[in-house]
Amino acid sequence: MAAIGGTLAGIVATTYVAGPLLAQETDREATVYEQLDLFGDIFERIRAQYVEEVDEKELIEAAIGGMLSSLDPHSSYLKPDDAASMQVQTRGEFGGLGIEVTQEEGFVKVVSPIDGTPADEAGMEAGDFITHVDGESVLGLGLNEAVDLMRGPVGSEIVITVVREGEGEPFDVSIIRDTIKLTAVRARTEGETVVLRITTFNRQTTPNLVSGLQEQIEEAGGIDKVSGIVLDLRNNPGGLLTEAISVADSFLDSGEIVSTRGRNPEDGERFNATPGDLSGGKPIVVLINGGSASASEIVAGALQDHRRAIVVGSKSFGKGSVQTVMPLRGNGAMRLTTARYYTPSGRSIQALGVSPDIVVEQPRRTAETEEAEEESAARRTRTEADLRGSLNNDSLTEDEIRQIKEDRERAEKAAALREQDYQLAYAIDILKGLVALGPKQ
Repeated sequence: MAAIGGTLAGIVATTYVAGPLLAQETDREATVYEQLDLFGDIFERIRAQYVEEVDEKELIEAAIGGMLSSLDPHSSYLKPDDAASMQVQTRGEFGGLGIEVTQEEGFVKVVSPIDGTPADEAGMEAGDFITHVDGESVLGLGLNEAVDLMRGPVGSEIVITVVREGEGEPFDVSIIRDTIKLTAVRARTEGETVVLRITTFNRQTTPNLVSGLQEQIEEAGGIDKVSGIVLDLRNNPGGLLTEAISVADSFLDSGEIVSTRGRNPEDGERFNATPGDLSGGKPIVVLINGGSASASEIVAGALQDHRRAIVVGSKSFGKGSVQTVMPLRGNGAMRLTTARYYTPSGRSIQALGVSPDIVVEQPRRTAETEEAEEESAARRTRTEADLRGSLNNDSLTEDEIRQIKEDRERAEKAAALREQDYQLAYAIDILKGLVALGPKQ
């Protein structure tokens, strides 16, 4: 009897709980259909009573765009032309200004300018707010609408009004539109350090990285002649998730690189490294700043969590979400935020960014600092060697004197680099220190 009573009580309890839940679900569905009916009513009234005749297709596209943009800054509707343009961008060549943008507080915010593009050469910086395009305010426009304003024929001029932190007043920047040809990776050698500057994550990134690193190693005379690698991700706005995973995998032998978690737990994915390190275990420094976003943060976070690299610079942008592009009828597409990504230690960088192990800000060059540097160079102290008739140093061989001069030249080049790019020079100094300490015993 007790068992039967318990069973009956359970049935009654289940029925009692399920009843209100089913009613709530029914009410919610009814509310949704009422709202859709309301949308239809408004659409018909606009068609019939608006002061001017409207294009129904544009009206519906605007409604779809508004619905998606209300979710977050990265979800959006792509018209057929926009969808085609985005596919071209992932291949690494497109027309425009050369800036990655997002939307914040109603204005267009520059995530980062792309190296060597018109926007970069015109002096645009990460964190700049664009308030006007050719005198027309972008306040209240959707991100795609604002981007459309900035598009135009190659060779044409555009004037952008910019608000920048530290500047008292808005100012105008004139840019000549051009075809943007992205070189995903630029490789060079500074002393014994290979510098890999990754500007974007498109389909060219991993092949460029592999070929660029191999070329620098060959020119140096072999991997033994390379002391370390600087992976420069500053002002890199991101790109393809697959390429970020591939780049991180290039320097990791094992372990998780990144995981994604969507709305449903079963939709989560984990991506792990495969054996093989392109650098042969050489020390790595990763450079980041406020313009390093998305895929850049995946790479920096993975190498940092695995203690494979020291991260230097300033806090990254903090875009820790994944967008999926879904084709729609009519050749359009929908870019929808479908997941957050997490570094190997399980941290989400959404809105927080990757924090450097060593914070190093890039000094702003002003007219005053340049003038002070010129005065310092003009006041160079004379040495004993400059004096007429000074004695030679007879304690060193010619080879030893030549070695001292070569070392001095390298030190002077390092000092010159420090004036040009303080963060990069700092990263190279860190690698020199790691090499000087030698391998752990």
